[in-house]
Amino acid sequence: MKLPISLAAMACVLAFNAHAGLFEDDEARKAILDMRQRLDVSQQRTAEELRKVNEDNAQLRRSLLQLSGQIDALRSELAQMRGQGEQMTRELSEVQRRQKDLSQGLDDRLSKFEPSKVSVDGREFVADPAEKQEFETALAVMRKGEFATAQTGFGNFLKRYPQSGYKAPALFWLGNAQYALRNYRDAITNFRTLVATDTEHVRAPEAVLAIANCQVELKDISAARKTLQDLLKAYPQSEAASVAKDRLSKLK
Repeated sequence: MKLPISLAAMACVLAFNAHAGLFEDDEARKAILDMRQRLDVSQQRTAEELRKVNEDNAQLRRSLLQLSGQIDALRSELAQMRGQGEQMTRELSEVQRRQKDLSQGLDDRLSKFEPSKVSVDGREFVADPAEKQEFETALAVMRKGEFATAQTGFGNFLKRYPQSGYKAPALFWLGNAQYALRNYRDAITNFRTLVATDTEHVRAPEAVLAIANCQVELKDISAARKTLQDLLKAYPQSEAASVAKDRLSKLK
């Protein structure tokens, strides 16, 4: 380690002067001892400062190592938390999907029991699923030509749902099934019930025409003529009225 410039220079000067005889021996020795003592103190102070600096550096390195370890631990913890977060997100998404499927399934099951809007013969109304199914089943049987089964189906339907929005169509098709079975009097009763309870229904003109047809089959020509005349008065613009005109011209 280098000595401080001033002390080293002074020591050299004193030694040179003493050697040259510029100072007395005692004075020179005293001055040199004093300078050495001061030099020793300076060296001790410098060594102490250097030791403290080394200790501070060592402490700083330890602190940096601890901080680095803490940073690594935090990074590891953050990565773990991120992984847990992603897992929770996936689990939440799965729960939401299952909840949606359950909700949809529940809605589908409830829809089988909840009333819904239907449209028949140009009219809309609300019907229960069972009510709708029973009417459509009877109608499907009617269309297959199974008139006896259709008569039973529509008859049971009207007993079970007397105030149904399907009442007029059910009466109309029941009358047609009975006509096909040559049960003319019961057919007339049901056609008349349709017209009396729902005069403005789209099937009403056809029902009146069907009554006349039943009366013709019963050989009641007079009644048939009157029914056809009533049809022309009540529903003059209907397609059934056009048919009624032709029938009237042929009835004698």
